[in-house]
Amino acid sequence: MQPKIIRRVLGILLMLFSVTQLIPIPISLYDDDGQALPFFMAFLVTLVIGLLMWLPVRRVEQDLHLRDGFLVVAMSWLVLSVSGAIPFMLSTSPHLELVDAVFESVSGLTTTGATVITHLDDLPRSVLYYRQQLQWLGGMGIIVLAVAILPMLGIGGMQLYRAETPGPMKDNKLTPRITETAKALWFIYLGLTVVCALAYRFAGMSLFDAVSHSFSTIAMGGFSPYDESIGYFDNPLIESIAIIFMLLAGINFSLHFIAWRSMNIGTYLADAETRTYFAILLFTAALTSILLYTLHVTGEPAAALITGIFQAVSIGTTTGFTTEAYYLWPGAIPVILIFSSFIGGCAGSTAGGIKVIRFLLLIKQGNREIKWLIHPNAIIPIKVGGKPLSDKVVSAVWSFFSAYVASFVVIMVVLMISGMDQITAFSAVAATINNLGPGMGAVGPNYAGISDFAKWVLSFAMLLGRLEVFTLLVLISIAFWRK
Repeated sequence: MQPKIIRRVLGILLMLFSVTQLIPIPISLYDDDGQALPFFMAFLVTLVIGLLMWLPVRRVEQDLHLRDGFLVVAMSWLVLSVSGAIPFMLSTSPHLELVDAVFESVSGLTTTGATVITHLDDLPRSVLYYRQQLQWLGGMGIIVLAVAILPMLGIGGMQLYRAETPGPMKDNKLTPRITETAKALWFIYLGLTVVCALAYRFAGMSLFDAVSHSFSTIAMGGFSPYDESIGYFDNPLIESIAIIFMLLAGINFSLHFIAWRSMNIGTYLADAETRTYFAILLFTAALTSILLYTLHVTGEPAAALITGIFQAVSIGTTTGFTTEAYYLWPGAIPVILIFSSFIGGCAGSTAGGIKVIRFLLLIKQGNREIKWLIHPNAIIPIKVGGKPLSDKVVSAVWSFFSAYVASFVVIMVVLMISGMDQITAFSAVAATINNLGPGMGAVGPNYAGISDFAKWVLSFAMLLGRLEVFTLLVLISIAFWRK
């Protein structure tokens, strides 16, 4: 363990993050909403803390070891979440207590989209923008951005990249140098955001709404400046644009890079995970639409179709936008949608959940076990895209799934012991550990009504899901701290 280099990295990250807290100030000054000072004070506090951590160790130049990378990632999400909560605590509208401010900040940075704030329509635009910005920064991971900068300061970044990047196959790089990989990811991320904002603007959104919703669409966060979310606009074109960009954001960003570089859209169709991703969403959308119509939730087949597709894509990709209060729908519809969020999007995307590639491997492994029962001595490799995978990868996926399920069960039981009912506890944990946002029961509209204890527990669940379980669980293992 190298505490000095860890302090230096955290100090740099805090100083970088402090600059982002200045961005809402021009909006505040233009609207004269009185929120400029809270944002400036938050900037100063974050900058000073970062400087105090960085200055004593500024001349330390060492490569991060793997254990250092895990510790930096976990601690950075913690300190950035606390730093991100400062404007909410200093703001006069809304003025949040510590637990609510941290919950909102964690929800933004982890792109969960669960909120404790009510009456969003009445809030200052500077605060609303800040919430959207938190999601955009967290979407690709502010640490991946730092990977492109840290090597210039004498700090290697590969360990950070491996610990931060979502998905089971983390050693694949788009370019020979990790710095160039991080830059490529961010250029793709930025490009999709710009195109999405332009599309929203063309569809009739104001510039502010277009930028705000493009941030949460590409980050797959689901925050909106309106209580009614995308339903506020009641515009089929806007909903269609959201569907397209949610689908794109849920695809592995490496594929976007390869498709762009080769100018070949067939790259997507050739990828087994992407094909499975679309098949799952297509099935969920069809089933949801049929149930909406047969259960008389919507009057016309066309309305059932567009509503079913939108909610299936939004929840299935863990974005969390809504056009209607889906948690009030009858029958199994809300449960089907919640379960689809467990699968989530593709590895290497901004989506949450266990990821499609892991789901695909679990299905293939289950199928192999059935074949082994019939042919015990057969050699049956598991293949993805025609390429056999090592048993080490398959074993890692099973280990992840076991840890994911165990974490889910433990957190849900803890919430139920604290007094939360079964439906609310189940959906709240599912919505936070999958980084989805909207749940069922008492957390259907928002999370304002649950206890402070539950908010702390669910904040941990959001971080656990965003860092894919093992990045946090490894820190509490004895082997990690043993020399």
